[in-house]
Amino acid sequence: MKVLMFGWEFPPHISGGLGTACFGLTKALSKQKLDLLFVVPKAFGDEDNTVARLINASDVIVDLQESEFKEYWERVKYMQINSTIIPYVGPEEFKEIIDKEELTTEFETNRIFKKKYDFSGGYGPELASSNTFDLIHSHDWLTYPAGIAAKKASGKPLVIHVHATEFDRTGENVNTIVYDLERSGMEAADMIIAVSELTRNTVINKYGIDPEKVVTVHNGVDQNFEEKSLEIERPFPEKVVTFLGRITYQKGPEYFVEVARKILLKDNNVRFVMAGSGDMMNKIIMLASKYRLGNKFHFTGFLRGTDVDQMFAMSDVYVMPSVSEPFGISPLEAIRSNVPVVISKQSGVAEVLNHAIKVDYWDIDAMADAIYGLLHYDALSSMFRKHAKAEVDELRWDKAAFKTIEVYQKALSKEY
Repeated sequence: MKVLMFGWEFPPHISGGLGTACFGLTKALSKQKLDLLFVVPKAFGDEDNTVARLINASDVIVDLQESEFKEYWERVKYMQINSTIIPYVGPEEFKEIIDKEELTTEFETNRIFKKKYDFSGGYGPELASSNTFDLIHSHDWLTYPAGIAAKKASGKPLVIHVHATEFDRTGENVNTIVYDLERSGMEAADMIIAVSELTRNTVINKYGIDPEKVVTVHNGVDQNFEEKSLEIERPFPEKVVTFLGRITYQKGPEYFVEVARKILLKDNNVRFVMAGSGDMMNKIIMLASKYRLGNKFHFTGFLRGTDVDQMFAMSDVYVMPSVSEPFGISPLEAIRSNVPVVISKQSGVAEVLNHAIKVDYWDIDAMADAIYGLLHYDALSSMFRKHAKAEVDELRWDKAAFKTIEVYQKALSKEY
């Protein structure tokens, strides 16, 4: 089976969990002998999730370089599109990033083969006519117009993958432009993959989509992770509680600050780390300053790769207080690093984890009690680490790939 896949980011260029998810799923699908053509924008953005403007792409470069992932990518072609699609930024930050990109962008030359395609009105039709494939797979709303265009040009079935919705990103204050793009993609799709039952219910109830074509496929976690027994030397003796994610409404960072304040009133032998960046960064810094948390609250900025591993190695508890989290891969990564987790009940990952403490995102008293218990009762912490690790070991991308292929087959079986 040949699949034309649209995404907005791919490792090592990632700005959030979507890039990690695309990498894990694509690697697993390639092992099942699928031929994949993965298309991403060339210009990448960082954090925060307001409105990203979709514009026509000017150039497409077919990139046959196997790069650092060549062990897995023998069956994957990787395409970069010059575009100003930026997933998480608002208008002011968008302009700053684009201005900077225009000053600093360098074009790569170490390609085995390159060929540019001209586009008019979007990048779907020419891709569809220039490449043979059986099915189109679009990841999240920024790629839905491309998927729809490719479907119209080729007559091939379209599968869209919902990693998040506008309701997750903004609550009930939805941007109607984004909502309309999401709904048009869902209506045009032959099958829809949702990353959790939470997301599936949102797709059905908030967008009016037929339940028959919406299937839940939970994310996995990379099982090739080598647990680092390297002793991380802490520059301080206190316990460490970590938040890792975009500092934006969806992730509930203000609740993390409120919890830190409560715990520090009772126990001063704890440090809190907020790893990430986003549109609420200044607001959260001001909130921590208002509460005089001082040198007990640290901001690292956006982390990726080995920096994330080192952060988890220094952590005693990981907290995800998300207001609405379609899935949430970072708790799985924390558990994989033997860190017990406290997560909000309003998260998709809560559906697949039994050995995690789950609380309502707004219940800062319950969250503070849970963190305090994990920090002070070794038997409790050890129990959660042991059993959660066993659960995560079973959450493999291979399983997600098998379910995804079943969705592909359903889409292909429909009559056109």
